[in-house]
Amino acid sequence: MFTLPSMWNIIIITTIAFAIAAWYVHRYMNGQGIPKGMTRGLLVFAVASLVSWGAGAGVDWAQEKIEGPQPVAKISGDLTQLLKVVGQAQP
Repeated sequence: MFTLPSMWNIIIITTIAFAIAAWYVHRYMNGQGIPKGMTRGLLVFAVASLVSWGAGAGVDWAQEKIEGPQPVAKISGDLTQLLKVVGQAQP
């Protein structure tokens, strides 16, 4: 089975959500007779961005509910310790 990493899922879903939201908002404004211009374009962009952000947050929330919380990585400030850990990594 082919699965994408979670970041790609978020990118794909948010891009699709942005395009659909922009199309619907643009169509709604055409129906209302709002003239085209910079303000209208910015409003379409802002609404579509908020919808896209919400879709991404929903994907993150669902993934955490399904897989559980991800462990927090500890970052060491000691460069020699970091090089030892990287050297032990198996390909």
